[in-house]
Amino acid sequence: MLGPNPNTKYPMEQNPNVQFIKNIVTNPNIQAGDYSYYNSKNGEPFEDQVLFHYDVYGDKLIIGKFCSIAAGTTFIMNGANHQMDGSTYPFHLFGNGWEKFVPSLEDLPFKGDTVIGNDVWIGRNVTVMPGVKIGDGAIVAAHAVVTKDVEAYSIVGGNPTKEIKKRFSKEKIDEWLTIKWWDWDIELISANIDKIVSGDLDGLKRAAK
Repeated sequence: MLGPNPNTKYPMEQNPNVQFIKNIVTNPNIQAGDYSYYNSKNGEPFEDQVLFHYDVYGDKLIIGKFCSIAAGTTFIMNGANHQMDGSTYPFHLFGNGWEKFVPSLEDLPFKGDTVIGNDVWIGRNVTVMPGVKIGDGAIVAAHAVVTKDVEAYSIVGGNPTKEIKKRFSKEKIDEWLTIKWWDWDIELISANIDKIVSGDLDGLKRAAK
């Protein structure tokens, strides 16, 4: 087999903090593609970084292939939301007669699934808010708070995030999104890593044929 075993939990013997996400998570509403990894601070499992993820909501965190997620990144899911029609205070949580004021799911903001594309790099201590979509090839700068969708092959940062720049021209971004090298067989990927990391689009197009 070329490259690390995609079905192992810890692909780097010298660094046990690095985890292949799909092999670590137990919640079926967290999905990750092959080779996407989380580089933890102290071995904490990736699932600990997904907060307020309650089954009753049914929302999913979906991560593509070949993503790099740095330590301290957290994903805030829809269960964090409070009712906002009037007071935001969650009276029902404290019982003692207040439990009858439990809001229905329809009363709570719901932003849908959180979706991270393929070949996405998320820097250290990033916070991703509910329902955000981050496109293929995007880069999120360290300590950013992602409150809205991020376009493919863009670089964003700040709180809230703003686009810093596009990584490539529109024409080249379209080519990357057409090639979709992350969906190739691992043998073909391994034979063309030099072209993938150097951005040799012409070489990748020839390899794809």
